Amino acid sequence: MNLQESAEMYLETILILEKTKGSVRAIDIARHMQFSRPTISQQIKRLSGDGYLELDEKKNISLTPKGRLIAEETYRRHNSLAEIFIWMGVSEETAFKDACRIEHYISAETFNCLRQHYQKARENANQ
Repeated sequence: MNLQESAEMYLETILILEKTKGSVRAIDIARHMQFSRPTISQQIKRLSGDGYLELDEKKNISLTPKGRLIAEETYRRHNSLAEIFIWMGVSEETAFKDACRIEHYISAETFNCLRQHYQKARENANQ
């Protein structure tokens, strides 16, 4: 499924917060993304309704298997693209910012070719 950039960003943010905090609440997402609580609540309701998130009785937010799959793929692309950009000489700060923008638009085919080219170039450099 092809989600909008904002939905992918929310899912990725929840994954990152899960990794660092364990449990995730709307306020955590609002602080991390620097969005208002009403904006976060609206998006959480939509993503929950679409089957990407679950909320428990304490309002803790968790990814469904469907949501986790998208979050992990987005996170992997983000980190891989940043790694490639840093290897090319881009500053770390710029590499991560650019990767965050590009991860939502790059096709799987282009991403996979870029990643393979990068891996081959690194292998050749280490020989």
